[in-house]
This record gives sequence, C-alpha cells and structure tokens, in this order.
Amino acid sequence: MQKRALVVGLGIAGMSAAIGLRRAGWTPVIVERAAERRTGGYYIFMFPEGVQAAADLGIADHLHTRNPEWRPGGNSWSVDRRGRRKPALGLLDAPSGLAAVLRGDIEAALWQSITGDVVDGGTEDAVEVRFATTPVEITEGTGGVQVLLEDAGTGKQYREDFDLVVGADGMRSSVRRMVFGPDEDYMANWKAMICAFQLKEQVPSYEASDSIIVSRPKRAMWVFGLADHAPCAWLTYRTEDIPDRFAGSSIEQVRAAFSGMDDDPVVRHVLASLDEAPDHVFDSIHQVKMPRWRTGRVVLVGDAAWCMNTYSAMGSSSSLRGGAALGAALQEHPDDLAAALDAYETGLRPYITRQQRSARVKQQRFVPSSRPVQVLCSVVLELIRKVVHRRLTAEYTASSALSGAAR
Repeated sequence: MQKRALVVGLGIAGMSAAIGLRRAGWTPVIVERAAERRTGGYYIFMFPEGVQAAADLGIADHLHTRNPEWRPGGNSWSVDRRGRRKPALGLLDAPSGLAAVLRGDIEAALWQSITGDVVDGGTEDAVEVRFATTPVEITEGTGGVQVLLEDAGTGKQYREDFDLVVGADGMRSSVRRMVFGPDEDYMANWKAMICAFQLKEQVPSYEASDSIIVSRPKRAMWVFGLADHAPCAWLTYRTEDIPDRFAGSSIEQVRAAFSGMDDDPVVRHVLASLDEAPDHVFDSIHQVKMPRWRTGRVVLVGDAAWCMNTYSAMGSSSSLRGGAALGAALQEHPDDLAAALDAYETGLRPYITRQQRSARVKQQRFVPSSRPVQVLCSVVLELIRKVVHRRLTAEYTASSALSGAAR
C-alpha cells in the first residue's frame, strides 16, 4: 500500500514537497487554508540552487523567467538625495546566473505538475488538493499520524490518518505551533517592515526594464524591471515599533515611513501606484531558527522551518531545494522514515545556516542601518559595478560582433 503524506500549504514549499513525495512513491494530499489558488505575486530571484531544484523536480520547462536583456551602461540606476541618477550594480548583474521571476511564475510551474504532468512519455498522477481546509489537531501514534481537519466552508471536522505530515505553511506555521511550540520560541524579530506590489507602469523617464534604487538610512525603495511585465516595487524600512499587521491602514503606515522622501519623483510615483494597486504584501521581517525541523512523523519545509527573510533573497530557492531534498531522502531510504528525515535535515542544514547568516550582510545593501554604512556600501558597490560592467560590456560587444558576422 502506498504511503500517504499530508502537506499543509499550497505555496512553493508545499507544492515542491508534494512533487518530491510523489516522485519518491508516496501519495501526497495538500490542504490549503485559502479558498482558491493564489496567483500573481511580487518579484523574486531564483538562485542557481533554485534553478537546479526546479530541474530536479521536473518543472524547469514550465518555468517562465523574465530577465531583461542587459545593455551597455546597465539596466539599474541609483537615485541620490538631489534626484540625480547614476548607474548602479543591479542584482541581476551577478555572474551566478540569477533568474528573475514573479512568485506566481514559480507557483504556476509547480501547479502544472501538481495537476498532472507528462514526464518521460508518461503522465504523473494529479495530487489531491483540498482548499479552505486546515489542520486543527495533530496526534502521532505508533504507526502513523492522525490529523483533525476542518473544512472552513462547512465547519465540518473530520479525522484522517497519514504516514507523514509536512508543514509547509509559511513563517507563521500552524503545524509548527501545534507540534513544536509557540512562534516566539523560533521567530527572531528583525525590527523591519516590507511592502511589495506590482506597478501598473514604469516610473516616467525610465526604460520599461530598468531597475531603480532610492536608498536612505533605515528606509529604501526598489523598483525591479522585468523583460515582459510591468515592474514590481519593493519598499522596506527599519523600525523599533512593529505595527500590528491587521491594525489600521498598511498604506498609511508605508506613507508615514517614507514621509520626507516624497519630493523625489520615483518615490512619488511608487507611493501613488501603491494607492491604486489591487493588492500588496505588507509584513514584518522575521527569521525562523529551529534546532530541529522534524519530530517523529512531522517535518517542516520552507519558511515554516527556516525562514531566512526577504533580505536573503533565497526564500523561493531554498523552498524548492527543500522539497526536492525531502523527496530525494525518501527515495534513498524507502523503508526507514526516520533515516530519511534525518538525511533530509543533515544534508540541507549547512546550506540553510550559511544563507541565514548572510542575510544580515545583505540587509545592509537593501536598507542601510546608518549614513556611514550607506556611504561604505555605495563605495564598495561602485567598485564592484565598474568591474562587473566592464566584463558585461565586453561580452555584449563580442556577442554583437558575432551576430553581425552571422548576418
């Protein structure tokens, strides 16, 4: 009889885990608290680890990337206090092969596999997904896990048995609270906020695929340009007073945080666009650190286990890698669940630890903590930009010459 796993959460981590489980011969069932699948989402990066994990999960061919074509002088601009723009080191200028995507691009590729996919001439079975469904109670027995589930639409509760429960329900994971303990035991407050959304149109006077950085001590505004989509805005600020996410207007909180900067045309355009945006993400910044990601037959994946936070830029890549690693470990240890879960954590934890540690350094680039730090970052990044852009210009020139010769 095939082993059954309950996967809680239909995000990147949850769908990746379900695909990994299915590839290992398990029957996954996904429950999702939302009434329907979320689409869209803001701009994110996929690092090489995430691109490789997408290939390992078999979704690479379905993944739509949106990297703008690099041009001499670059695609990224920094705007100083006087409103002057100058070339900046873009996040996509790194030689490591970053992929620019929307969160919805990754989820759409995963969803295509979840709903039944053609792989190597055969068809993968669709994964069962139950919307508006949440776990209420998780009880582990000698041979499995019994989960009390609730249908939000009807209020009906029912019990079901599984061989494994996978918590992939985000930074504020309900599975983690029920099995491992309260949020405050694992969530470190970084005293910062983020707001992200899609712009309807680019900032006037900039090219459609340009990225723009307006950075000041303790607050910064980024516009990320894409190849075939309107840009996305990403606003972040440091604060000692983390507001309740559900109290008052998030837009007014963002406007208050950026008061005094709205004399800049870029800032004015972005804040005006926020007023008109159909939806946006507004949240506090935390990092999740746990001494272990599993206990018995319950295991955590993605932000529920190791949320690195948005400054790491590794959340989606690590979630893809986590789902792939879980599936690979179960394949390698088909008859020993404890050994498989130990192998999953032992193999993945060093990578996660490195990325979590690097997030503090990356935070200074995204939102400097002080004026001296901002100046230091600017000097270092400008030196790196000159080297990187010199190389990219040479590559661009060589490629153009080859194209001209071919014609």
